[in-house]
Amino acid sequence: MPLMPGAEPYHHDAGQVGVLLCHGFTGTPQSLRPWGEYLAEHGLSVSLPRLPGHGTTWQEMNHTRWEDWYAEVEKAFEDLQGRCAEVFVAGLSLGGCLALRLAEVHGQAIRGVIVVNPSIANDVPLLRLAPVIKWFIQSVPGVANDVKKPGVTELAYSRTPVKAAASLPGLWALVQNDLTSLTQPLLVFHSTEDHVVKPTSVAIIRQKIPQATIEELADSYHVATLDNDADKIFAGSLDFIRTHASVPLQRD
Repeated sequence: MPLMPGAEPYHHDAGQVGVLLCHGFTGTPQSLRPWGEYLAEHGLSVSLPRLPGHGTTWQEMNHTRWEDWYAEVEKAFEDLQGRCAEVFVAGLSLGGCLALRLAEVHGQAIRGVIVVNPSIANDVPLLRLAPVIKWFIQSVPGVANDVKKPGVTELAYSRTPVKAAASLPGLWALVQNDLTSLTQPLLVFHSTEDHVVKPTSVAIIRQKIPQATIEELADSYHVATLDNDADKIFAGSLDFIRTHASVPLQRD
């Protein structure tokens, strides 16, 4: 299946500190590519995989489920772990959820977690009907390109594949149930105006992980990694990694 131009994964080998970046639901690595390149320029090894079913067609994505997406980031984590002394995980939206799940499963093998507008709760009424309507409707209007900055476009599907979306509540339930097991440092970037993910997810994180650091983004919508606050995310995540890594970055 041909890839959409710009949807390619991104990898960079540098120092002994690695970062795994996970993109969002119906999105592509393009939404995190500037973040990955920034971290690479500052001496980090970076892995930004493309989730199965993403970056091709929404019809293909309807043949994938959350287990497929998690398996891909799990594979990328194991590869990065084999090449680096320490690994941090990070993600946007669904990617933030996948990053949190990796941290829950792998514990102290993951040094720290960074999430941007994470999606960990079923807060969309239509999605509650997905297990039923997936047998009658293949897709609904998409949620992509929620960006405030003029002239910026997220490379993502214009339609949401319903069968794929119907698998999300299973992942959300697992992540929520195990959140209190997280002991790694956690940095959360949260847009105060987000038209895709409601505040419920961050509220759950505040309640279950009170030690988490939460930074508000006042000038960005959901895809904040491509928006006006991108520089704040990039610099803040680098500072977070420098603070919590026990080995120096390549250029430190």
